[in-house]
Amino acid sequence: MSAVEEREPAPAASSAAAGGGVAAAAVMVASGPSEPLHPVQAQELNHPELEEGPSSKKRARLEAGSAAGAKAGVEHKLEERLYSVLCCTVCLDLPKASVYQCTNGHLMCAGCFIHLLADARLKEEQATCPNCRCEISKSLCCRNLAVEKAVSELPSECGFCLKQFPRSILERHQKEDCQDRVTLCKYKRIGCPWQGPFHELTAHEGECGHPTKTGNELMEILDEMDQNHKKEMQLYNSIFNLLSFEKIGYTEVQFRPYRTDDFITRLYYETPRFTVLNQTWVLKARVNDSERNPNLSCKRTLSFQLILKSKVNSPMECSFLLLKGPYDDVKINPVIYHFAFTNENNETDYMPLPIIDSVECNKLLAAKNINLRLFIFQIQK
Repeated sequence: MSAVEEREPAPAASSAAAGGGVAAAAVMVASGPSEPLHPVQAQELNHPELEEGPSSKKRARLEAGSAAGAKAGVEHKLEERLYSVLCCTVCLDLPKASVYQCTNGHLMCAGCFIHLLADARLKEEQATCPNCRCEISKSLCCRNLAVEKAVSELPSECGFCLKQFPRSILERHQKEDCQDRVTLCKYKRIGCPWQGPFHELTAHEGECGHPTKTGNELMEILDEMDQNHKKEMQLYNSIFNLLSFEKIGYTEVQFRPYRTDDFITRLYYETPRFTVLNQTWVLKARVNDSERNPNLSCKRTLSFQLILKSKVNSPMECSFLLLKGPYDDVKINPVIYHFAFTNENNETDYMPLPIIDSVECNKLLAAKNINLRLFIFQIQK
C-alpha cells in the first residue's frame, strides 16, 4: 500500500458514486443481446479457457465458425474495450494497485497521481488533471474502488509462461504455481550461480556439481560470501555501537517547502529550529542539488544539511542519521554521517538523503510537508 493510500483515505460517498457509473457501464456492455443463449453458448461462457485470452483452442473454434467461438470473440472485444475505458489517463496503462479520480471522474494510477503532485510542487503550480485541467490534490481526489475491482478481474499475461490469468491471482501464480518462474538452486548457499525455470530445477539439482566439491573449494566460496555479508552487517553494527554512547538525542523534524528570492526561484526545504542535546539545530534540504529545472528530470533526489545554531565552547563531534517518520511509508536506507561542529564551522555539506529510488522521492515531494526522524549521537573525548 502506498503512502498516499494511508495518509488520505478515500471518501466513501465520492468513490462509490464515481465507481458506480463505471461498474454500471461495464454491466450494460457485458450483458449483450437480450435473446436467451443456446445451451452450448451458455456452457462456453463458463469455460475457464475464455479467461485465458486467445488460446490455440479458442482460435480453432473461431476459425470453425461455431457459435461458441463467435461468442468467445465478442468476449475478447469486450476485454479490449474495458482496457481502454479503465486505463490510467496519464500512462495509458491499467493500474496495478490503487486508482484515483479527479472531480470529473478521470482515472489515474497511484504512481502517476503522486508524480503529478510532485511535479506541481517543483514548478510552484497547482496540480491539474491532464484530461480536463481541473485541480487535483490529496483532498480533492479519491480512490475508485469499483474500477480497482474491475481491473483485478481483467486477464493479464504471466511474464514467465505467457498464459493469461485474472490480475487478482496473477501475483500468486507467478510466485508459487508457474512452472516457468525463475528459481535458484538449493546449493546457492555454497556458491551455485544457477537460475532457471522451475520445471528444470529438479534436473539441475540432480546434476549440480557443487555438492561434490572438495572442502578447500567450498571454503574459498564461503569465505567470499562471508566478506559480502560482513559489509552488509557493518552498518548495523555501527548503529548498535552508537546506542552505547552517553549522549543520544532524537526528534521528529518537519521540512517545509520554500522558494529562493533569486530571479530564477528554486525550491528548498527547511525545518523550524529544534533542540537536541541542549543545542539548537536546523535542517535544510534541496531537490536534485538545486539544478535549474528538476521538474524536467525523471530522476529525483533529495539532499540535506544539518546546521548548529547554538554557540559551543569546544568542538562538538557528532554522528547523526535521518530515518523515515512514524507516520510515513517512504523507504529510506539508514546511513550514518559524522561531523565536528565548531562556532566557525557549524554547517555540514549537503549529503544525499538515502531514498531508494525516484518513486519514493516523489512520495515526499507530493506531500505538503516532509516528516522525518533525526538521531544525533555526541562522541565524548
